[in-house]
Amino acid sequence: MEATSENNFQEFYVKWQNKHNQHLYELTNASKTQPQQPQSDSSLSGLVERVISHYEEYYRIKTKWAKTDVYLLLSPPWNSPLEDAFLWVGGWRPTTAFHLLYSKSGLQFQAQFSNMLIGAKTGDLGDLSLDQLGRIDIFQKGTIQEEREITEKEAKQQDRVADKEMVGLSHDASSESTRPVGGTSLDIGSLVNSVLKPKEEGFQMLLQSADELRMKTLKGVIDILSPIQAVHFLIAAAELQLCLHEWGKDKQDEQLAAASSTTQLPAVTY
Repeated sequence: MEATSENNFQEFYVKWQNKHNQHLYELTNASKTQPQQPQSDSSLSGLVERVISHYEEYYRIKTKWAKTDVYLLLSPPWNSPLEDAFLWVGGWRPTTAFHLLYSKSGLQFQAQFSNMLIGAKTGDLGDLSLDQLGRIDIFQKGTIQEEREITEKEAKQQDRVADKEMVGLSHDASSESTRPVGGTSLDIGSLVNSVLKPKEEGFQMLLQSADELRMKTLKGVIDILSPIQAVHFLIAAAELQLCLHEWGKDKQDEQLAAASSTTQLPAVTY
């Protein structure tokens, strides 16, 4: 799929999500192999690599589109309000990957606890080794620091909405709107573009840094896991993303339906 030929990013995103669903199906099938008859590591690794490449394609195309409309990608209109509530610099917070990993590991550990008591190996995320847990902990601490640095840059970037240029421009625009007929006119449009351009570029750099950290975190976690564990982690990530999207849409539809029924109530006559 040549995503750059799409008319807009949303068209690309819909096709990307459809492919993501297909990958989830493949991952789920791969995870159902029994420990006694596991798929080869090379087969599982190939599947994991295809899924990671799919994520890389998403961020590559996103970076290109950010040069056209970064504000669209920072606040995607195809997201539901529920998804927006968990948004961090136009996407998922990188440290969420570790919370996801620990949550899924705990659930799978509980599910297989009785088998593990007799020494059976599950091979999934409930079977993380001490070495893996140590490496994950070190990686998480580094990611927290990088995430914090980007968050601080975001705060500074947002503070620029009230710098001298913006305040002066908003004053000029307000004065222009109340200027008497026949008064000297200002080219507000060109002034707005000149003042907002560097701020737009700042948001582009910020979004790119956030997306690079998201991809770095995903690949770093996968590198610590075994192939079958990586499959289980990618399943959990895809399920959470897709379900959050569907739950958000359902809730939004319910609210719209409720609002519509309220406005269509018959008038009461006395």
